[in-house]
Amino acid sequence: MDFSDHQAEVPLHVHRKGQLILALHGAVTCTTGNEIWIVPPNCGVWIPGGVPHSAHATVNARLNYLFVEPGAANLPEYNCTLSVSPMVRELIDRLARERADYLADSHAARLARVVLDELAQMPREQFNLPISRNPKIRAMAEALTSEPSDRSTLSNWAKRQAMSERSLARLLIRETGLTFGRWRQQLHLIVALRELASGESVQNVATELGYESVNAFITMFKKALGTTPAQYFKNRNAAMRSS
Repeated sequence: MDFSDHQAEVPLHVHRKGQLILALHGAVTCTTGNEIWIVPPNCGVWIPGGVPHSAHATVNARLNYLFVEPGAANLPEYNCTLSVSPMVRELIDRLARERADYLADSHAARLARVVLDELAQMPREQFNLPISRNPKIRAMAEALTSEPSDRSTLSNWAKRQAMSERSLARLLIRETGLTFGRWRQQLHLIVALRELASGESVQNVATELGYESVNAFITMFKKALGTTPAQYFKNRNAAMRSS
């Protein structure tokens, strides 16, 4: 699916089958229950069957959807982001051109079997933000997602939520497993990956996220992913070309 020709927003829905959303270009953000997931280029988010989810794609996104019968693959029963190898990406692209009703003994079926076996071996990435069903945490997530440059402190947020700072800190850890600082940094990483994948410059993304300098943003990015934004996307583009 090329999102320059389709709506970028896919409302909340559910499938009987499991679904892998694979980003070939651009990025997509998925929301499922208590988590927000980012799918940057050459990654896929796995959503098991029966899990309600919505999606928002960058306008330059090109995606492949792979639907998997329940029990047909040794894939997790929970949401996760998979780093997809060039070979598997090309096989999925090949399968996307097949009819959905291919025969069980056909060439397409054999390709599908290889894809599912390989997907079960793909490394998992931590491109998700726990948001919880708690209305206070969810309100914070929605506010920061729409205005990621908001640098309000935990004390500021506690006042807005009519809570003590200590109570909000405990609530965040209990509901998300993260401190406020780590939680907001993870949100910034998700927004950064989405915007950089859509073609935004590092300078603009750093400004959008409220960083005082580009270097401060690059330091955060490198600490989280082990490389600079430019090198991260250079490596992913090289992987795409090598296929």
